[in-house]
Amino acid sequence: MSSERADLLQTLDKHRGFLRHTVRDLTDEQAARRTTVSELCLGGLIKHVMGVETRWMRFAVGGADAMNSEPVDWEGQFRMADGETLESLLAAYERVAHETDELVSTLPDLDRTHPLPQAPWFEPGAGWSVRRVLLHVIAETAQHAGHADIIRESLDGAKTMG
Repeated sequence: MSSERADLLQTLDKHRGFLRHTVRDLTDEQAARRTTVSELCLGGLIKHVMGVETRWMRFAVGGADAMNSEPVDWEGQFRMADGETLESLLAAYERVAHETDELVSTLPDLDRTHPLPQAPWFEPGAGWSVRRVLLHVIAETAQHAGHADIIRESLDGAKTMG
């Protein structure tokens, strides 16, 4: 594996680790609890980040059609549903991380580019390379790890760092 790929995956894994560390020692009830006025809960953040990574890796392989091949529950992705546990969400997130790492290690070219899906937040006609997709997934994971830290601190005072 190239040093670039190793660097990208190591950075992504570091931020995944911050997110996983933030939810350490929580009950399912705590992981599902909203501690701010937002809809966010810790289990929901794990679920959301996992879905984002999954969809963007589908994009990296097959473009916008592959990315949108499965429906997204835009509201439910931020909440823990009945029957979901923090343990099951973390296990699923671990599987997604492994699949991403394997995919990035074996893709022939990080410069491969696909047109972005149509959305108000994307420039019309723009495309992203696999490299850009990975940078986006890293940024999303890091941003939501920060959200998780705020939620955890407001839940019980625990912090990811410090």
